[in-house]
Amino acid sequence: MPIHPLWIAAILVIVLIIFGPGRLPELGSAAGKAMREFRKATSELSNEVSSSVNAATSTPAQKDTEPKTTEKTTEPASSTKN
Repeated sequence: MPIHPLWIAAILVIVLIIFGPGRLPELGSAAGKAMREFRKATSELSNEVSSSVNAATSTPAQKDTEPKTTEKTTEPASSTKN
């Protein structure tokens, strides 16, 4: 559902009435700083995830060097005498 230009104009008028023309530059700069911080955090997180994935795929999984032995133990069957 597209946003109608009339809605955008109405929202801008309401914001102008609530905050006044003097505070709009402050709000704009605060919103810009918040968006920059969000982008920075997002890019840092994606870089960290991609580097950890690359590190995990570049190092081969270490195989168990000790051979696994399967020992079969034979226990005498218990006999019950009645």
